[in-house]
Amino acid sequence: MTVQQIVEVFVGRGGRLTEATFRKYVQVGLLPRSVRVARKGKRRGSQGLYPATVVRQIDEIRRLMAQGHTMEEIQREFLFIRGDIEELSRNLEKIEAAIQRVIASRGADENDELAERQLAEATAMGRELVGRLEAIEKRMSLRARMARAVV
Repeated sequence: MTVQQIVEVFVGRGGRLTEATFRKYVQVGLLPRSVRVARKGKRRGSQGLYPATVVRQIDEIRRLMAQGHTMEEIQREFLFIRGDIEELSRNLEKIEAAIQRVIASRGADENDELAERQLAEATAMGRELVGRLEAIEKRMSLRARMARAVV
């Protein structure tokens, strides 16, 4: 999604989000940096795209800020690795899709069956890894929330 599309999502919901606020969230590390994607056509440059998950992240940032947390606290205590885990998950999916394309383009033989089995195992391991990292991140975020509530 482009920054403009993300802003439109919030405007469509009756909320308010400016491009400047969005860029500030990226600058302080609350949101991931964009992935640059070339535009079609000569001399059209590139465009920054963000995963659709940033909409959910912005909702979470706003919820935490409404509870009185600062951007620095949110970055340090609540969202410190969530974006990285989501990026890891997307990268694992890209790798799996690329390998699937190569296997499909070759035609069937014994090596492909082995490769498909190994890819299925690796995919399952990747999902398990992402799940475990998410569980750790949630536990750490909960601990930070509880510590803040006690103070």
